[in-house]
Amino acid sequence: MHSVLDVNADDWEKEVLQLDTLVVVDFWHNQCIWCKRLAPIYSEVSEEYKNKVKFAKLNVLANHENQQIGVKYGIMGTPTLVFFCDGRPIESATGFQPKERLKQLIDDVISKHQECIKQSTKLKP
Repeated sequence: MHSVLDVNADDWEKEVLQLDTLVVVDFWHNQCIWCKRLAPIYSEVSEEYKNKVKFAKLNVLANHENQQIGVKYGIMGTPTLVFFCDGRPIESATGFQPKERLKQLIDDVISKHQECIKQSTKLKP
């Protein structure tokens, strides 16, 4: 399963902020046990939603630039999922998410932010 894109400071702008699709970013790091538990669930859910949402992950401790992105978006703990639409953060959730809760969160964001999603040229409602 390769539906989750690894992003970093070098491609953050291109892969997250400049997209006109709904993007969910998992802010994580290697020493985070809950991040490791979320990873296979996140990957599995990304397959189920691959035509509706783009999934990415950013290791906030990989380098100083990635850490600055985390600071900019107020990431205080990991894992934190942040949803972006047209480059703007629109929702977030901190902590481990079981599969059903993660799917419900995505469904809620999709239904709550229909206007943003409708304006997208890549997403099909």
